[in-house]
Amino acid sequence: MTSRIEMTLDIACGASYLGWDRLRRALARLRAEGGEAEVVFHPFQIAPDAPSEPARVEPLEEVHKRFFGPSVGESTARMTALGAREGMVYDYGRALFANTFEAHRLIRVAAAQGRAEETADRLFRAYFADGLNLADGDTLRKLAAEAGVAWTDDGAEETRAELERVRRSGVRGVPMFEINGRALSGAQSEETFYGEIS
Repeated sequence: MTSRIEMTLDIACGASYLGWDRLRRALARLRAEGGEAEVVFHPFQIAPDAPSEPARVEPLEEVHKRFFGPSVGESTARMTALGAREGMVYDYGRALFANTFEAHRLIRVAAAQGRAEETADRLFRAYFADGLNLADGDTLRKLAAEAGVAWTDDGAEETRAELERVRRSGVRGVPMFEINGRALSGAQSEETFYGEIS
């Protein structure tokens, strides 16, 4: 049986990145054992009004301080330490607060080419580790090429429709997972994901 995983995510969400990385590792184990799984990504925007214009993009750390106050540094430090223990990089000082619509559109384009997982993984690392502006078209073209995706400007209307469908479904936070029809929320452990897909 092929496991079906639907993941609702935002590239700008630290918990989505953690959840994806744990799921990615569980998928690698399953596939190494000869198992099969299909992953479908659904878009969600934590900050749909985040800027798309390069001149308005600013460090994520500054935006967090403005919205949540100076104590937000404690929670980002915890996430950074947790990521480091799992081999991930969260660099909130480098990350840029930018609109993720085009990144979601690129995942949709990649899915049509069978490269959605590789693309989502590269976009998460670009955002949290590399400090790249994911609202910038040239940057996204380079990341698409790295993930083996042929660039196209298609999919904007479909991406907007899917964002609206997800919003109407009642999703208010991410990550959300549906694995073989069973709903899970939050960044579950690798073992939990493996148990659900195997």
